[in-house]
Amino acid sequence: MKRKKVLALALASTMLVAMMGCGNTSESSNSGASENEGAADLTSYEDIVLGEDFTDLEATITMFNNRTDLDSDDYGGVTWKEYLAAFNEVYPNITVKITTDTNYADDALTHLQSGDYETIMGIPAIDSADFSTYFISYGDLETMSKQINYADEKMYQQEVYGVPFTATTQGIVYNKKVFADAGITETPKTPDEFIDALKQIKENTDAIPLYTNYAAGWTMGVWDMYTGVSATGDEEYANQKLLHTKDPFKDYGDNTHPYSVYKILYDAVAEGLTEDDYTTTDWEGCKGMMNNGEIACMVLGSWAVPQMKAAGPNVDDIGYMAFPITIDGKQYAKAGADYCFGINVNAPTDEQQAALVFVKWMAEESGYSYNEDGLPVATKNTETKLSFDGVDFIDDAPSIDGEEDLLNELNAESELNVNNGGDRKIQELIEHASIGDMTFDEIMDSWNQLWTDAQDVCGAEIQY
Repeated sequence: MKRKKVLALALASTMLVAMMGCGNTSESSNSGASENEGAADLTSYEDIVLGEDFTDLEATITMFNNRTDLDSDDYGGVTWKEYLAAFNEVYPNITVKITTDTNYADDALTHLQSGDYETIMGIPAIDSADFSTYFISYGDLETMSKQINYADEKMYQQEVYGVPFTATTQGIVYNKKVFADAGITETPKTPDEFIDALKQIKENTDAIPLYTNYAAGWTMGVWDMYTGVSATGDEEYANQKLLHTKDPFKDYGDNTHPYSVYKILYDAVAEGLTEDDYTTTDWEGCKGMMNNGEIACMVLGSWAVPQMKAAGPNVDDIGYMAFPITIDGKQYAKAGADYCFGINVNAPTDEQQAALVFVKWMAEESGYSYNEDGLPVATKNTETKLSFDGVDFIDDAPSIDGEEDLLNELNAESELNVNNGGDRKIQELIEHASIGDMTFDEIMDSWNQLWTDAQDVCGAEIQY
């Protein structure tokens, strides 16, 4: 696989604009820290000139994230150790200690709640109104939008609190050889075509057609990410219209919207097109299984592609396709930030400054996004490995002013947690599909009722 490694000295800005990993720590070369007495005022993200400013700054900072796979020397891409070595070629006196965690989404919340959390961390699912309680502002939205794409991802009242290291799109990672061996010559573009393809794979190969990754938990909530742009072609749907839609899980009758996304999973399980025992799925093990053709496809973000490629020798067999929903003859894919990294508001000034330097370096100069098959983060960068022929990339529009936390409120009240770690409801969908004790429409009716009740409690006006 052709990929770009970080350059130790030149640090060419080829980077563009992440997911699993088990409680490990990486560290850059310098182990000492000292106060930078001259940094009474922070130099902003915008004003930092990488490679020139703060090359003599001494500080020790910590970073918490989910990419445990980058801890391993056996990882097929660039490791944390390599990134830190390249960073220290330019900033030899900034020590970065990296801790990773396979249960990051939950444990990151625990870290924040303890009050004793890292200098830099991927911002977990918290109310946007709480961003400033935990993290410094990188700058206002207008300013940061000139520096990075997806600046509004972790924004509150026009202030930006998170910067991503990469951006991803939503689709399906698949084994091209398995699909070819099954006689599938074109990637499916509708739910019916996709289910038919899974049936061909089951009939003509020994591969598991669709691997659910039920046991991992976090992989279940991923399905929610396809209910917006991919299922509607509407950038306003996920953060604006969904909140005010009556019965959003109803059947629209045209193989679009959330109903059609979840029905693909239900039908695949009900028709025996997934693994024999969903309780025994193995996240780490599935990577090698995908690489060697034991699994045909998995519904995961594009961040999963390099992990599947790195898991075995069959790099060229791994492909990525758009989610199989077509709206008025067109396919769409959400382009959005991966974890956005915030800087601890309570950290000493010198550590905050060092963190700003490291975050900007990772986002703009490290090559991280390109290496991880991502989309550009820095506005100055354009290069990416991703290519969906005939598919439009669209980012979700932000929440309407004054409704920044309404989706969180609806999720909390309904307990559906759409796009907010709603793993359990998807696991239950798989369970019902496997047992056959609830029809798909019965499940969707129950979700609609929960959503309607939450809209009533939260005062969300029905507009659609």
